[in-house]
Amino acid sequence: MLATSAAPSIAAAQPAAAAPKLVPPKLVHAPDVPYPAGATGDAEIVLELLIDEKGEVASVRVESGDEPFAAQAAEGAKSFRFEPATREGAPMKAKIRYKLSFKQPAAEPPKPAPEPPKPAPAAPAPAPKPKSALKSSEPTEITVLGEKPAPTVSTFSRAEVRELPGAFGDPFRAIESLPGVTPIVSGLPFFFVRGAPPGNVGYFLDGVRVPYLYHVALGPSVIHPGMVDRVDLYPGGYPARFGRFAGGIVSGEATAPVTRAHGEGNIRLFDAGAMVETGFAGGKGTVLLGGRYSYTAALLSLIAKNTILDYRDFQARVTYDLGPKDRITAFAFGAFDLLAERQQGTVATLFGSEFYRLDMRWDHAFSEASAMRWAVTLGFDQTKLGETRNVQDRILGTRVELRHAFGKGALLRGGADVTTDAYSATRPRFIDPESPDMLRTEQLFPPRTDFAGGVWADVLFTPSPIVEITPGVRADVFRQGTVTKGAIDPRISARFKVSDRVKIVHAYGIAHQAPSFVVPVPGLAPASLANGLQSAWQASAGVELTLPEDIHATATAFYNAFFDMTDAIGSSTGSPQEGATADRRSRGRAVGFELFIRRRLTKRLGGFISYTLSRSTREIDGQTFVASFDRTHVASAALAYDLGKRWRIGSRFTFYTGAPVIERSGGLIPPPPTLTPDRDPPFYRLDVRLEKRWMLGSSGAWISFVAEMLNATLHKETISGRTIGPVSIPSVGVEGGF
Repeated sequence: MLATSAAPSIAAAQPAAAAPKLVPPKLVHAPDVPYPAGATGDAEIVLELLIDEKGEVASVRVESGDEPFAAQAAEGAKSFRFEPATREGAPMKAKIRYKLSFKQPAAEPPKPAPEPPKPAPAAPAPAPKPKSALKSSEPTEITVLGEKPAPTVSTFSRAEVRELPGAFGDPFRAIESLPGVTPIVSGLPFFFVRGAPPGNVGYFLDGVRVPYLYHVALGPSVIHPGMVDRVDLYPGGYPARFGRFAGGIVSGEATAPVTRAHGEGNIRLFDAGAMVETGFAGGKGTVLLGGRYSYTAALLSLIAKNTILDYRDFQARVTYDLGPKDRITAFAFGAFDLLAERQQGTVATLFGSEFYRLDMRWDHAFSEASAMRWAVTLGFDQTKLGETRNVQDRILGTRVELRHAFGKGALLRGGADVTTDAYSATRPRFIDPESPDMLRTEQLFPPRTDFAGGVWADVLFTPSPIVEITPGVRADVFRQGTVTKGAIDPRISARFKVSDRVKIVHAYGIAHQAPSFVVPVPGLAPASLANGLQSAWQASAGVELTLPEDIHATATAFYNAFFDMTDAIGSSTGSPQEGATADRRSRGRAVGFELFIRRRLTKRLGGFISYTLSRSTREIDGQTFVASFDRTHVASAALAYDLGKRWRIGSRFTFYTGAPVIERSGGLIPPPPTLTPDRDPPFYRLDVRLEKRWMLGSSGAWISFVAEMLNATLHKETISGRTIGPVSIPSVGVEGGF
């Protein structure tokens, strides 16, 4: 076969037991595409195919590639046949990206001298049928027509993140480029989302709550990027299934199980990682293993002998189909981080934490229209405080999710979830339990068990092709000791189709959360529930535009109001009395405008422009002032270009204005807060990326050389009048996959 293909046969990877809401098309027949007559050399052609409800190719558009290969590929693809995409079992149209690879045939050997004829065989053997295999070397993107994301959500796929400079291939590291996100410090993996502090932003992976997303010291994400299919940012007005966070939601979706053996790995300056997956039991089951290990400790010992830096993570997943309607899954993952320094023969821990999760699921399909998932989650979080004391959290949770489709006009979703957190702290050895320091520590970290339970439901209602409305509600109960608090969070979102290219979107909701720290710390018990819950009112309205050349744009205006916030950073005024209480409450608001224009980074020429104009304020004791993290302008722009011959180059430019300068007062009377504070200078940085890829044979295996650098301009940043940095991360490495 002279032309090979990479097709999205992902439908087989969807859990049959879960009756997924969306099943992409699956290739069932692909005739061989002959090598063009008169052509020379190898070529790769990327096509955009429109698959109709019958599984036939309704239209073909050449996305990249040269003639005469492009015309030959487009003509040959018209005869492909697919199992059509389905939504809740109903066939529907879908657009997919499809790659065809042409390999120049070898020169024909000279004809041998004629030989005497031999007896003909009794029956000729049938010619082998050409096979179409999904190649992991190239990103394949699928867009199902009619499958609309929730209003205001921003999404990056794994394929796009691979091309984003400064993200190092990690989907979660791309979040800082999305609209509505305000960084605290460049490169630091904590950020405010529409005025909500990092502690009010929830992090989820496949529905499992995790305490943080990134390793220590500007490290990579705690989940191997090879098993993250996409990452979604809900800055506000998110679906009812997400609860107990009064800010935004960051949700990572793991890749669907695949029975075909595949894997990928990389070796970089500071770490190495790998992931492999294969099937077993005749395709009924799959097993996935992944992880990452940092050898920065060995490198730092050569540069900074007194610094200790170590991080590692692991992932393991096993799935098994009990039958056509049932699947069980065990998903385990965890991470470890340590930052310390040697001081006079001892090791002083600056930051040390770890967390582990085990999620066990049962997916059951009642019918093509109804499905259920029941899951039980076990977890353990721990952070080291000092040299002899650890704070810990033992987690037990369960959740049930149900969905039922009432034809094409309505989809009912609902569920319930319960979580218990048992907080404790280890006691230091060789210390007087009655000493003042010990008594004070016991008061700060008392052992206790927190309980949170909730139920939720929403309806995706489509009364007509131009109107989509999703009303929902969530009810939660929080309990700490003898203190119990309840909350009801109504939410509604809508999308109105003005034309094929213009849609208007709205999202409104209320969210409640128990007291929290400004940044999540694994194992550390939050403040008491006695002073009430944090709450937020979230509202946004905007427009979605489909522009020529596959360019998509969104423009959104938002308003968030916060009540009883435990935000130590945003509420800082410089008063020396701010730390007098661990449960200092404030009110606040955030108002702004967001703009996001993008052309997928996986295209030959792709990029995006992200811009946020906002103002965040806080109010304490009747005084209103600009929040200490407020940045009026935050902008990011990225560009990626395919140079040909598997060379790709890209850059990302990030700019934001300075935050207010906090004037620390050494006296008893702090300076009065103001709505017009002095600000630090603006900051900008440029990230760059260069990749060269080689294909290894016809199996789809590949290897790449990647050079990447965060803040290649080595620009320094000013925080409250102090200059830091430059914070820059260079990376040179080799990646490969099969």
